[in-house]
Amino acid sequence: MTVDLESAVQEAVQALAAALLAATRAHEPDPAGPDRLYSIDEAARLLSIGRSALYGELSAGRLRSLKIGRRRLVPSGAIAEYVRDAA
Repeated sequence: MTVDLESAVQEAVQALAAALLAATRAHEPDPAGPDRLYSIDEAARLLSIGRSALYGELSAGRLRSLKIGRRRLVPSGAIAEYVRDAA
């Protein structure tokens, strides 16, 4: 491989890596933004546990939730904390 071709390949790889990194960051949630609120079924599915187990974790105080009207919702931040604390 010639020096010019090798240099061009290196530049192309660097440009591709930068584009992939930018695309990945564009899909990350804004840490300063609001939490997404999950229903009990959605939160249970995300945690790979059943509804009864999720309600047990809520009752034990190991998982935060909030009640809006008649609905019980689990913030995405609470799920992240639960997973972090369980590790």
